[in-house]
Amino acid sequence: MIEFKDVYKSFDDNHVLRGINLTVNDGELISILGPSGCGKSVTLKHIIGILQPDRGEVWVDGQFVPKLSRRELQELRKRIGVLFQSSALFDSMSVKENVAFMLRMHTKMTEAEIDQRVAECLSQVELRGVEDLNPEELSGGMRKRVGLARAIAMKPNYILYDEPTTGLDPKTAIIIGDLVARLQRQLRITSIVVTHDVKLATDISDRIALFHEGKVAAVGAPKEISKGDGELIRKFMEGQL
Repeated sequence: MIEFKDVYKSFDDNHVLRGINLTVNDGELISILGPSGCGKSVTLKHIIGILQPDRGEVWVDGQFVPKLSRRELQELRKRIGVLFQSSALFDSMSVKENVAFMLRMHTKMTEAEIDQRVAECLSQVELRGVEDLNPEELSGGMRKRVGLARAIAMKPNYILYDEPTTGLDPKTAIIIGDLVARLQRQLRITSIVVTHDVKLATDISDRIALFHEGKVAAVGAPKEISKGDGELIRKFMEGQL
């Protein structure tokens, strides 16, 4: 379980988070939906300890993240996979080396075991025969898949998705969204999807949290949110914000 309790975060005079309260239940897929600059990605960075709150509490699996030691934080991060907006692949490494990166850094697996795990992860994201390619040889959708394969390589309890469909054509965006939902069901992990894509959030989420001006404006199942009252919710769901 992940919990945000009255979390505030500012950068100089830019007040990004203004009292976030949100609980992410084990095994669910929740989307954080909102316009650019509303604090979605900043929220993810608090989960993995890249940022510290100015006020409030961030808890992951009963651990108070801001007070974790460097070693404890490293152990926490092993349980959290991240798919970055840009995929963040190492251009100097092959697909295989990218997916194997965390396995080599943080496990004692043999090369044979790593090869097997890499093949499993690439198969789970429906990629085969690309192990020796470099990122520059891949399409945008393929880069996302490789990034996702790397995110699941350590068999994490959580996956954080930062704008997984940004920069993709509509057809590829749907494919990636379907893949995110399928992995959620197959791996039974807890997933947080940060997005401004209303259709993606509605199609794949168990719940949606609407962010507006640094606060959670509404949270609930997609059908509840889409039928919610109020001008703000209507504008969100119609893509006007």
